[in-house]
Amino acid sequence: MIERIFETHLNVRDVERSMDFYGNVLGLELASSDLQRRVAFYWVGGRNVAMLGLWEKPAEVVVQHFAFQVPIADFQFELDRVKSHGIQVYNFLEDGTDRPMVFGWMPALSIYFRDPDGHELEFIAPLPDPPRPEVDLVSFDQWKSISAPSG
Repeated sequence: MIERIFETHLNVRDVERSMDFYGNVLGLELASSDLQRRVAFYWVGGRNVAMLGLWEKPAEVVVQHFAFQVPIADFQFELDRVKSHGIQVYNFLEDGTDRPMVFGWMPALSIYFRDPDGHELEFIAPLPDPPRPEVDLVSFDQWKSISAPSG
């Protein structure tokens, strides 16, 4: 049985610039780098949990998307960390706000941002509530009000 994705790789235009972003902005732990080969690897979630590889291949950069799972208790901290570096965040609706949204069918809290090469990254925090596919997509405040137990 497949358990999860262990590693993924991104082509980047400048490996040092990307190392600064993923290491210093996002706080990922450097696992290994080889600047002669123009490659770096980062642990995601700790050693041997998951890995992100960055390969300097400027002519082969194709914008991709992936999400970093964060605990709901750390979501605001991670969001604030990214914003403190001047990185613009946006929600799935791209409605001009930086308001995180909840996907009711999961449910999970979500916010998006881009790395220096334009790759679309996401912080996603699964919520302990039961799925509500009929809700579709709402703000976190709306989610809390509709998922609160009625008394």
